[in-house]
This record gives sequence, structure tokens and C-alpha cells, in this order.
Amino acid sequence: MTKRKGKPFQLRLPREVKEWIERQSKTNMSSQNSEIVRAIRAAMSSATDEV
Repeated sequence: MTKRKGKPFQLRLPREVKEWIERQSKTNMSSQNSEIVRAIRAAMSSATDEV
């Protein structure tokens, strides 16, 4: 079993965002949490590249 890193975080998402995350997780055979983290990290990387 994998140990969790960090505390649970409740997040409200618009329906279309939730549906996108669901599709991405199925496509990538990963959890929805992993897809959220991946999207945030990509945004963070993009933001730091612009500075």
C-alpha cells in the first residue's frame, strides 16, 4: 500500500472540470487526485517559465 503524502483537501469543481479530470484519469489509467496534481504542476511549471 502507498503512504499518503499530505492531508486530505476538499475541493469544489465546476462540472466540466470534474468531467475532464475523470476522462484524463481513465485515459492515463491514474487516479483523479494524480490528474489534479499533474495539472497543477504543469501550470506551476508554465508560470515559472514565464517569469
